[in-house]
Amino acid sequence: MSKEAIQISKETELTSAELERYSRHIVIPEVGIEGQKKLKASKVLIIGAGGLGSPLCLYLTAAGIGTIGIVDFDEVSFSNLQRQVLYTGEDVGMPKAGTAKQKLEALNPNVELITYDAKLTSGNALEILKEYDIVADGTDNFATRYLVNDACVFLHKPVVYGSILRFEGQVSVFDSANGPCYRCLYPEPPAPGDVPSCAEGGVLGVLPGIIGSIQANEVIKYLLGKGELLTGRLLMLDSLAMKFKELKYKKNPDCPVCGSNPSITELIDYEEFCNQKINNKMAENSNWEITVEELKEKIDKGEKFTLLDVREVYETEIASIGGTLISINSLVEKIDEIPCSKDEELIVYCRTGHRSGHAVEYLRDKAGFKKVKNLVGGIHAWSDKIDPKVRKY
Repeated sequence: MSKEAIQISKETELTSAELERYSRHIVIPEVGIEGQKKLKASKVLIIGAGGLGSPLCLYLTAAGIGTIGIVDFDEVSFSNLQRQVLYTGEDVGMPKAGTAKQKLEALNPNVELITYDAKLTSGNALEILKEYDIVADGTDNFATRYLVNDACVFLHKPVVYGSILRFEGQVSVFDSANGPCYRCLYPEPPAPGDVPSCAEGGVLGVLPGIIGSIQANEVIKYLLGKGELLTGRLLMLDSLAMKFKELKYKKNPDCPVCGSNPSITELIDYEEFCNQKINNKMAENSNWEITVEELKEKIDKGEKFTLLDVREVYETEIASIGGTLISINSLVEKIDEIPCSKDEELIVYCRTGHRSGHAVEYLRDKAGFKKVKNLVGGIHAWSDKIDPKVRKY
């Protein structure tokens, strides 16, 4: 659906209360009453009601978008509150989608809010996305980003993309009908462990507010048919230096999804696509993993092994189960500091088992360690199943 195709009907006439509510929009020449009617007639899907989703939900609801869909299967946690400003401490433990709906209904009762308390998958994505004019991607993982991109290419819908990590953020608009898609910019996902998640790498609390607000701006511009969209342009923010940079990129004629002869014509298994290498390694070699119960049993029996922590120093100040600390980022240059021979048993752990799995693959395939294993679930699993005094973060 093109931005010009948004239909204004009798149902989108503005009431007296709406004329007052949106008066600061209406006096803008580029918006006016007709533009506000367009917003009221529009349907926007927000995927993820977290850090980026919070400002997206708040500003698009306040702007008077007629219908807003919210996809999120997670629950509110205390660790969310530093950046997910849609929620309060009283909401901890509640489902995000339903809680967001309650907050937004109070903000603007004129907006129809539809929630999907489910994980977006290859099985449900096309059915959910097809009802909307534009998609705002507020997800935090590569598998869902590729899924959203491919589904929107197939449905001919634009995606307003945003991502955040530590002090840096990115925004772009992917619209395969008028320019490149996400795969044109990022043909392949990074190797597992190369890019930490926000949970592992951290994020400045205010950053998603900035990036999510820019996403909301792009959504509104698209719906109004005004201004120059970030199609074919990646806007990058370094909030420490407070500098914006712009990278221009073009549609890839050989793109496997939006190119001239696409090789991907239906939704695939995106978890496998993004984690195929390490998942295949672990599946083929069951002796590459050890559970927290098995590790506890080894400790209780006094068995000999070496424990290696591949997290960062600051993380050990929050929680630790011991061992030698060598962060995954310095593992290659500090390989000789591992206090065991390559023939002895080495057990590697991190916060959730993701980084340590990547470390195990390197130690096995590149460094020649023969008995190295990944602690499944890492610190989180140890806290849940062995010792709740070890704090999760």
